[in-house]
Amino acid sequence: MKKSNFYLLIAVPACVLFFIFHTYPALQGIFYSFTDWKGYGNWNFVGLKNYINVFKDDRAGDAYLFTFQFAIVTTILVNIISLLIAMGLNSKIKFQKSLRAVYFLPYILSILIVGFIFNFIFAHMLPQVGESLGWDWLSRNILGDPDLAWLGIVLVAVWQSVAFSTILYLAGLVTIPEDLYEAASIDGAGAWRKFWSITFPMIAAFFTINMVLSMKGFLQVFDQIVALTGGGPGRSTESISLLIYRGGFEGGEFAYQSANAVLYFIVIVAISLFQLKVLNKREAKYE
Repeated sequence: MKKSNFYLLIAVPACVLFFIFHTYPALQGIFYSFTDWKGYGNWNFVGLKNYINVFKDDRAGDAYLFTFQFAIVTTILVNIISLLIAMGLNSKIKFQKSLRAVYFLPYILSILIVGFIFNFIFAHMLPQVGESLGWDWLSRNILGDPDLAWLGIVLVAVWQSVAFSTILYLAGLVTIPEDLYEAASIDGAGAWRKFWSITFPMIAAFFTINMVLSMKGFLQVFDQIVALTGGGPGRSTESISLLIYRGGFEGGEFAYQSANAVLYFIVIVAISLFQLKVLNKREAKYE
């Protein structure tokens, strides 16, 4: 009994803090989404007005489109690159452990700090290199181009996120028995055949985890945009998270952006559940 009470004493403070700093603010946001509160002063109930207005808001529509475009492209790139790196690190190469540590380094760095560093690189270093080499395509700051700025954000996000996905794929690759590859080699299977018949089916669960976590994380992109473009040029790289933050805390639209946040939460949950359903079916196919 005393042992149970000890565990309870440890768990209760954590649950209380989680409720105070996470659950309660979320419930507050849902409540205010049905009002006209600006973040200060009095408020009145407006029913579903805020939710209806979100669907009529062109700025919100553009932010949703940009966020989906960014999340899909970045998720695909991260998983392809991280799987290739993981397979390379899992092979019999020199300095294997050292290389694993090097590849994980970007993930432990602050997103904002990395963003500001790349901002300086894109805005100053690369244009100077391009001018000295006479390369026009490199001599301009892509973060100042409405059509190319999002690619800079994708590059930074991929560079920093590949590390975590690589670790997950490595965890899956080390569980594959070498005997399977040896038997496949005896049967005359090539590298490509081994990958699709052995490697990928055996790490299907890790692929599912990576895809869901990557998509969820990139749908909430915020820090990289703040550090690199601030949502610009214009509003070409404004994500939903940035729109909610700006409108809610700087634009006097607390209630309206709370409704936007609730809708976006539902969208993220729906996308995650859809991914799990589709990818779990694929896992079952391989079992």
